[in-house]
Amino acid sequence: MKNQSEEKITVKDYLDTDLYAKLRAKKSALEAEEKRKKAEEEARKRDEQRQREKNKTFEELLNESNLDWRKFKE
Repeated sequence: MKNQSEEKITVKDYLDTDLYAKLRAKKSALEAEEKRKKAEEEARKRDEQRQREKNKTFEELLNESNLDWRKFKE
């Protein structure tokens, strides 16, 4: 039977500690970059939505409205 220490060998054990630290730093940087890009994309989509709302005509706004003039008629 194998020893427990032999079973728990990881990639970290095969790599030099300096190289492993560099890989971890690179992974963190890539994750941060991906998070930043995702936030920028969400901000861009919100701005586009706001711009579309701003550019709507009165007719489009009226058609999207849930108000019914018959309810307010005397």
